[in-house]
Amino acid sequence: MTERITEENRSYIKALRVSDVPWHRLTTVYGRATAFPAYFAVLEEMRDAAGVRKAFEELGYNVEHQDTLWHATPFASVFLARIFEKALRESAENPVAAYLAEQLTELFDCLLGCYHLGDTMEHAAPLPRFADLLLEEYLWSEEYDEEADELRYEEEDVFPDALFYSFYYYTWQAVLAEREEIEAARTPALEAKLSKVLEAL
Repeated sequence: MTERITEENRSYIKALRVSDVPWHRLTTVYGRATAFPAYFAVLEEMRDAAGVRKAFEELGYNVEHQDTLWHATPFASVFLARIFEKALRESAENPVAAYLAEQLTELFDCLLGCYHLGDTMEHAAPLPRFADLLLEEYLWSEEYDEEADELRYEEEDVFPDALFYSFYYYTWQAVLAEREEIEAARTPALEAKLSKVLEAL
């Protein structure tokens, strides 16, 4: 399936580090993605059940709302897909990993559903490269100002068409880049749900 992703974009996704992303300048459902790296760290450890549940809920609430994806969503999907593969591999021995694997299966089912829904509608072409999502012209201010952000949302072209569709397209690409790893780690406990996610790729 990787023929549907350019080598440039696949390499970018594979090499991307959490520290490469200016999370504080990316929009989410409820503000900015400033806290995302801390949430990823909690999920990656898969030790503290309550902490994992809280971190996952915060991420879930902020990457999708009523079929709408946000600027932070494709970048979050890169790291969540890696965490997903790890959770699948460890789910048989680690109940926290098993919980997280199930939750991420449902989240990716939702996110990929949003992509396919959007793809059936008239839309602009995506930005040529995943990295283009981080062009200065698309990033929000260095300093978070809730009032200023609210005013920006009132602008007619707050998210140019190509940028907005790229939120969906590159969320799909982020998971597609990890398809082989996810499929190799699949577990019988999630076979039906995971098959649906893989089919969406």
